Amino acid sequence: MTDMDTGEVDARTQAALDLAGTYVFGTEPGRIPAVLFEAYDASTTTRDRARLGAALARCWAYAGQRNRAAPFAAAAMKHAEATGDPGVVADALDAALATHWGPDELDVRVDLAHKLADAAAHLSDADSRTKAHLWLLTVAAETLDVSELNRQIRALERLGEESRRSLFFAASRRLMLDLMRGRADTIAPLIALAEDTADELPDGHFVLSAMICYSAVQAGDRSDAVVARAREGEALAEQEGIREILAEIAWIYLGIGLADDARRLASTFDGRVLADLPRDHNYLLVLQLLLDVALTTGLDELVETITPLLLPYAGRAVINSGAMMFHGVTDDTLARACQRLGDTERAAALREKALSSYRRIGATWWRERLETESPPVGEPERSTPMMTLRPGPAGVWLVGRARQETAIPARRGLEHLHTLLSQPGTEVPALRLAGGAETVEQSGLGGVIDAQALATYRRRLAEIDTELDGADASGDAALGKRLTTEREALLHEVTAATGLGRRARTYGSGAERARVTVRKAIATALDAIHSADPVVARHLSTHVRTGLRCCYEPNPDAPVEWRL
Repeated sequence: MTDMDTGEVDARTQAALDLAGTYVFGTEPGRIPAVLFEAYDASTTTRDRARLGAALARCWAYAGQRNRAAPFAAAAMKHAEATGDPGVVADALDAALATHWGPDELDVRVDLAHKLADAAAHLSDADSRTKAHLWLLTVAAETLDVSELNRQIRALERLGEESRRSLFFAASRRLMLDLMRGRADTIAPLIALAEDTADELPDGHFVLSAMICYSAVQAGDRSDAVVARAREGEALAEQEGIREILAEIAWIYLGIGLADDARRLASTFDGRVLADLPRDHNYLLVLQLLLDVALTTGLDELVETITPLLLPYAGRAVINSGAMMFHGVTDDTLARACQRLGDTERAAALREKALSSYRRIGATWWRERLETESPPVGEPERSTPMMTLRPGPAGVWLVGRARQETAIPARRGLEHLHTLLSQPGTEVPALRLAGGAETVEQSGLGGVIDAQALATYRRRLAEIDTELDGADASGDAALGKRLTTEREALLHEVTAATGLGRRARTYGSGAERARVTVRKAIATALDAIHSADPVVARHLSTHVRTGLRCCYEPNPDAPVEWRL
């Protein structure tokens, strides 16, 4: 039989293709290209050369080496068409799309996607169909074709019934669409599904971390676990030298309240680095994310550098590799950048285009974010914006901007924020915010009460912390006040019992408990503020630092007047 009749590849070809399957997107490919090329050079059949050429093209394209990828993609397409096999043709088209993934080749990708759709219609293998649907979904996201986007995600979900690998892609891309639409109710089940199937991909763990971090930004989750995931992403980017991941991590840091870290990473992209960025699949993503961070953290020089680079791509949607996350439209960041740079007429036009796009595709989170952060035409921002966070009638606080105020249930975290806002730039111990004496951090019993009584006090303090969390969650201000009074009395007893002259404890101590309690209380308060005014919440998330010592650190270049 001929090669085309059997549909088989030889052992050496299969071994090389299996090795290529272990490659992690965006990393240094190591010896994989050499093994693939040796097999390619030694192959004697059209089918093998098509498969190996496509694998080589993808490997180089994913590693950011488009020039090396292009000749192999072209050769793979030529050999694939000669076989007449839809599966081989689809594989070559996949490689061609990866090679033509730059910001200036969208029309090429649209044309290739049409051809891939025709080839994929004749595929039976679940993995081959999954790859095809991922590309069709990616192009649909780039062109903001919501109908096609929905269709491709449903196709992936149906494939998920046959393949765990397809199920992983279905969960991650469904999350992308739901986050785009501002849905947070599906985050937990979709992440759980992805976590259960992440072992199907060599980079599944990294994709899962990205899903968790992106979800946290939109859901307002600032937990230690999310921060740890973001730190892990930064470490991986540094280790592998993947600069575009640093831009993504900077944006995530900003979204989870770590503005200093966001600014630190964004500052590494100076004019020289930006000028040397390859115009590949990450080009628009890097510019979009860095401009967003620069606008929020006051990196005006970076705003001036990026804006002219991004302006030629006005009107474009921005997604990361494989449409795992939607990052808005360029008109959004460009509108805010032009406003910052004084080009108000262009800013107004870009803002309206961005809002129109968001309304059309149902991008609720992005629309609300732009509406609240960028003033509409004819309503310029105050030279010094005014924000409100003050006690209202019994049981409520008032939050808002300018003349707009919204009542929200009283919470302990609001009191902590109020204290910090009242003394900007001043570090306040978490223990003081929590209502305890700062001298509680001592190590001995001091002979005042016995060890058993002290242990009982500490157990009750731990229980009160949990009960206070519940009172916060339910908005029960009266219960919260009673528990706080009891907590203060117990802390007074513990302070008296431990004395002042011995070494302070660091783990499980009152200060550590206070740090955790205050952080949780402030995070809960920020969630409540976000529901009333996302802009105020974003400002506080960016400029309030929690820890053993807490502080409100406003940007001196962008002052805010507070009504307290």
